[in-house]
Parts: sequence; structure tokens; C-alpha cells
Amino acid sequence: MKRIKFRHIVLQPPSRLADFAPAAHYLLLGLFLLSSIAVALRLYRPGWISADAVWPDGLLVLSAVATTLAALARRLPAQNVVAVAVLIGVMFGGAQYLGARYDIPFGPFTYADAPVRSQNALPWIIPLVWLSILLNARGVARLVLRPWRQTRNYGFWQIGLSTLLVVLMDLGLQPFASKVNSYWTWKPTLLASTWYGAPWVNFLGRGVITLLILAFVTPFLINKRPGKHSIDFHPLLVWTVVNFLFLTSAATHGQTPATAVILAQTLIIAALALAGSRRHTNSPPAST
Repeated sequence: MKRIKFRHIVLQPPSRLADFAPAAHYLLLGLFLLSSIAVALRLYRPGWISADAVWPDGLLVLSAVATTLAALARRLPAQNVVAVAVLIGVMFGGAQYLGARYDIPFGPFTYADAPVRSQNALPWIIPLVWLSILLNARGVARLVLRPWRQTRNYGFWQIGLSTLLVVLMDLGLQPFASKVNSYWTWKPTLLASTWYGAPWVNFLGRGVITLLILAFVTPFLINKRPGKHSIDFHPLLVWTVVNFLFLTSAATHGQTPATAVILAQTLIIAALALAGSRRHTNSPPAST
């Protein structure tokens, strides 16, 4: 008589947001693209959307953060996504608060007509701006460096390139936020040379803070689950769309140096990311 073995099926609660994230991800991505169109229309056709309206920018930031975290949740455990969001938000928010109060480490500035008005304090939306910028910069850096992901110093190169991409994004953000929309105002410093009002120490401080934050959050961003994962182009899409909006703003307001810098860095980074994603596609992807 044959012995029949029964397999016990144990149902476990999902350990990742990835079980719920796909539909939410595409919905939030659509909202991000729609809000990008609203910002572009405000720049191109001020009569359609008031030039003083701040809701398109606020919606753009919220949708960018939401779709970025949803995309991240497709490959990382829920607790990692939450930890990353909290750490980046708190650390960047703390740095921005110190900057507004004590002029360190970005130079002297004050908030003015941001989506939430605040004088010498921290508008709630500012940490979300840098949360989105940093995570998408890191995602783009992963694409660029994909051919070298098995090298010994890959992690250090990834942190360095992510930091550089954050600084490059800030070069496009400053003319858009401080000159066009007056979300914050830079005060004069001892050095006469600035980038549309922003002192060069701002970009140095931004790079240093980004390096420190990445040192803390990178362990939470490592996917420890084995297996082959598809290439994630979501960060490149968000990165390109936001840079396109900065480019549109600079071009429509006659900011020629900013237009040239934003256009050049967007094309170069996009080309490098696409080239990197196509090389060694049969190799197992990086866990980071």
C-alpha cells in the first residue's frame, strides 16, 4: 500500500509592499506625469494656470515621492522603505532647518512663498523634495554603473555618482525655485560669484550632506533576496521629467547658462544610463 504524503501549504503575510505596489505604482506614476504637465502648462501658458499658483509644484513633489517609494517597494521589504524615507526626510530636513536658522551648511537664505509659507523655519514639503531627488539620483547612478556592479569598489562609486547627480539636480532646481518661483531667497555673501543667487558653498554643503545620508541609508537599500530582477528605469524617467521642467523654466525665463547646463547634463546622464543598462544584460544584477 502506497504511503501518500500531503504537502502542507503555509500562508504567510506578505513581507514586502511589492505584493500591493504594482497597481499603486502605475497609478501614482500617472499622477506624477499629469502634475508635470500642469507645471509645464503654467510655464508655457500662464493664462491657463495662474503663474502664482503653487498647487502644481506641490502636487508634483507629492506624486514624485509617492511613485518613487512605490517603485522602491517593489523590490525591498516594507520596513526598509519606511526606514529609508524617515532617515532621508529627517536628516535632510534637519540640515535645511539649520541652514535657514544659522546659515550652515548651505549659506544664508530664507523661505518665502513656498507651498507652505514659513519664515526662517522648515516648510513641510522641503524634506520631500530632497527625498525624491536623492532616491532617484541613486537609481540613475545604478543604471550608469551597472556594467561595473561586480567590481570591488562599486559601492563607493555608486555613492559618489549619486552625490554628484544630487548636486547637478540642484543646479537646475535653484533657478527654478529661487528666481522663477521665489520659494526661497538667498542673501548676499562675501563672495560675489553665485549661481542665480545661490552661493557655491550651497552645492558643496549639499554634496557633503548627501554623502553622510547615503552612508546611513545604503544598508537599507540593499536587496538581500537572491534572484534576477528586471532593470528599473523608473528613476531615469522621474529624473528626466523633472529636469525637463527645470529646462523649460530656464528657457522661458531667459536663463541661458542654466538652460545650457541643464540640457547638457540631462542628455549626458540619460545617454550613460541607457548605455549602462544595455551592457552585460545576461549577468545577475547588482543587489544594491
